[in-house]
Amino acid sequence: MFRPLSLYIGARYTRAKRRNYFVSFISLTSMIGLALGVLVMILVLSVMNGFDYEMRTRVLGMVPHATVESAVPINDWRKLAEGVARHSEVKAVAPYTQVQGLLTAGGKVQKALVNAVDPEEESKVSIIGDFFREGSLAALKPGEFGIVIGDRAASKLGVGMGDKVTFVLPEVAVTPAGVFPRMKRFTVVGIFHVGAGELDGFLAIANLSDVARLKRWQPDQVQGLRLKLDDLFQAPRVAWQIAGELKGEDFYARDWTRTHGNLYQAIKMEKAMIGLLLLLIVAVAAFNIISTLVMVVTDKRGDIAILRTLGATPRQIMGIFMVQGTVIGVVGTFIGGVLGILAALNVSSAIALLERLLGHKFLSAEVYFIDYLPSQLMAEDVVLVCSAALVLSFLATLYPAWRAARTQPAEALRYE
Repeated sequence: MFRPLSLYIGARYTRAKRRNYFVSFISLTSMIGLALGVLVMILVLSVMNGFDYEMRTRVLGMVPHATVESAVPINDWRKLAEGVARHSEVKAVAPYTQVQGLLTAGGKVQKALVNAVDPEEESKVSIIGDFFREGSLAALKPGEFGIVIGDRAASKLGVGMGDKVTFVLPEVAVTPAGVFPRMKRFTVVGIFHVGAGELDGFLAIANLSDVARLKRWQPDQVQGLRLKLDDLFQAPRVAWQIAGELKGEDFYARDWTRTHGNLYQAIKMEKAMIGLLLLLIVAVAAFNIISTLVMVVTDKRGDIAILRTLGATPRQIMGIFMVQGTVIGVVGTFIGGVLGILAALNVSSAIALLERLLGHKFLSAEVYFIDYLPSQLMAEDVVLVCSAALVLSFLATLYPAWRAARTQPAEALRYE
């Protein structure tokens, strides 16, 4: 069967023959180095994608994409919500009231941000219903003063379903007996676990009318409207546009970029910088091929001279060593790509198993915004990494192949 000379000889040079075991060992190490670089780059990019995905879906699924609020309580929020919902980029609208304070139980204290919601409307704008361990939003019935808290807050306060907690507002009430902090007893009717320390530890949810009574408002008065948007990255523009179109009270807008924007931008920047650094590692591994081929060219000077005297052209000689270097790059990239995909698909469960075996939590919810290692494999990342590795491997073959092509037969055979 006909095979091109360059391809045939280049493929043979990648295997050990007689006295060339050391050269083949160097080729093997170059291949392994490239494979490890590709593996690590795919794995780390997948983990960064996982953090990005969890931030967008889990954390930003819990916090408002945008809110429209007023300096005074909003009376007819349903009519206002109907007008806001007509905006083409708004998927859903729900009322809310937010109040900060302290939760206490059994002498233990935990700071809390209480979101007062309408249980029926809240499910349209939040994914909280997917993370209940006990209870549900439906248990927040008006007048019963029920409260839903995260599992970390419940653990810190030492409470469970049906237990009482006291919510203390940062305000005081003046009575004939003196000045006392405003407080109210709530019953725990639900416990959730999102996996985000900030939410599981400090977020609480209560009924709108109960918190309105606590703030001495009318039962149907609310602080503002929470918006769920088609494109959360358009939140600043859409929120302020809606606030500007509303009539009556002085409305203003807020969006997630003010509360969690820095974290999201940090993840995006880290992904870009880590990707660049890992690409340099792949480049170092790829350019090890240069040293391998230079050694091969030196070792094969006699063979090159004989091929030239038999009629091989410089272009064919150059092709021989380009084929050898490309084979190293293709095999190393393929192995690294396959192992990287397998690692990215299993790293979350592997780390979780390791945490259980060691009894140590690598990602603490007190430090990170999630308490587990996420991973999301993206085909475009795999293609990009493998393509970059192949291109760098090919470029690394050019100089040694060019040197081989310039070998003069007479000079090479002088001392043979």
